[in-house]
Amino acid sequence: MGYLVLVRHGQARTFEAHSDRLSPIGEEQARALGRYWAERGAAFDEIYSGALERQRRTAEIAGEAYAMHGGRWPVLRVEDALNEYDSAGMLGRLAPALAARDAQFRALAEAFERMRDAPDRNRHFQRMFEHLVAAWLEGSPVVEGVEPWARFSARVRAVLAGILEAEAQGRRVAVFTSGGVIGLVVQSALAAPDRVALELNWRVRNCSLTEFTFGRGRMSLDSFNALPHLPTAELQTYR
Repeated sequence: MGYLVLVRHGQARTFEAHSDRLSPIGEEQARALGRYWAERGAAFDEIYSGALERQRRTAEIAGEAYAMHGGRWPVLRVEDALNEYDSAGMLGRLAPALAARDAQFRALAEAFERMRDAPDRNRHFQRMFEHLVAAWLEGSPVVEGVEPWARFSARVRAVLAGILEAEAQGRRVAVFTSGGVIGLVVQSALAAPDRVALELNWRVRNCSLTEFTFGRGRMSLDSFNALPHLPTAELQTYR
């Protein structure tokens, strides 16, 4: 059987202008993961990441730490299809269209704007964003320029199938990606409804590990959202 681990990127700079960069905590999360794997002799045949900076840098920093501790890190393979769903498009294009027709969402969006600089802004953002992403999944409204759920789902499933269906047996594969992709892969492995992908997405912590075994056309979930390499509360983050 093969082994697949999905790693969510480290903490990014969510509310900054260049939000795709890792924060100092995100960089330390990635280093901790590389050390953890090297110290335990974990070996990989293939390493993949999405093309987003926060995904790619998490893989690169983990690889640097892994190599410093004596491990051999495979050449990173970057796949656009492992990118997160288009949150910027949702916020910039879908949100105004939804606010024009949905009073509940409009109130949530207005509450976030009022609290944008408050200490608990993340709570207000999450309430608004969950409502927005649920509308995106349902396809109402459809907005030009925002990747729809069906296309996001299809590209993730296609790249995952390509990774898992390679000829070599017993491969150990690590994939650095984002919470939406991880939620979708878990939902697919469990044959659960689409909405479960989003429910799982909200729980995926930064730099967490979600593990599967695979082979003969099957994939089984072994663990979800684990943080054995991040023992301190300061390094355990959601956003």
